[in-house]
Amino acid sequence: MSNQKTWFITGASKGLGLVMVNQLLKQGYNVVATSRKLTDLTGAVGSNAANFLPLAVDITSEASVKEAIDATINTFGHIDVVVNNAGYGMVGGLEEVSNAEARANFDVNVFGSLNVIREAMPYLRGQGSGHIFNIASIGGFNGNFPGWGIYCATKFAVHGFTESLAAEAKPFGVNVTVVSPGYFRTSFLDSGSLIVPKNPNDAYQNVRDSQAAHQNEINGNQPGDPEKGVAAIIATANESNPPLHLFLGQDAYDMAYVKMDAVKSDLETWKELSTSTGF
Repeated sequence: MSNQKTWFITGASKGLGLVMVNQLLKQGYNVVATSRKLTDLTGAVGSNAANFLPLAVDITSEASVKEAIDATINTFGHIDVVVNNAGYGMVGGLEEVSNAEARANFDVNVFGSLNVIREAMPYLRGQGSGHIFNIASIGGFNGNFPGWGIYCATKFAVHGFTESLAAEAKPFGVNVTVVSPGYFRTSFLDSGSLIVPKNPNDAYQNVRDSQAAHQNEINGNQPGDPEKGVAAIIATANESNPPLHLFLGQDAYDMAYVKMDAVKSDLETWKELSTSTGF
């Protein structure tokens, strides 16, 4: 099969990103894959095919991202699908996560994606087509997870700027989708991907319980199949009218409705007070 669309994927050396790279290569797409370390990426993918371009990229550096986008255009002549997948988890109470730790999580999960969008959009806009996928989380829609406040905040930010980007990019024929996975059986909850605060506070037992549950019980037992999750994203890219919001997994679907029902309940319960503020 030959399919010459060019995909650009960040955070491609493990997890959903790695699964995506392998599926796309098998389907004949041009694939540009990025990771912080080139050896991690090439070792994980194990391909030197002509349609594969692995790049070492620091997504927190505008210059590094620009070099990667330029290399994509120089190699394949165009860029069609961008997947902002790079990111990491942090579990710690808001009181115990330091300013530096919180900002570091935002630098990668939020500002890294914005750097990619800023460099890719001129090409997508110029050709009048393309699709940007921003990988968020169900934790970016329902934040009711003790200890995950900073991570959820980064993913709520992804939801917010994706909705705005969709409105901005629509006149140029560029589709935008925010992907909100539930629990998928990847390395996300391993120590290499999940950061804990340097100065934990023993007062937060619910945070420690959440941390222990994610590291010791949920890790390795997640219900989501990464191969199926990635296949769903690829299928979405081939839709003529793709969704702005794509929730992946029965758990994500259910938790989204829990959030929407809770908001609706608050709206109706407090309607009189909420609507009493006009002149």
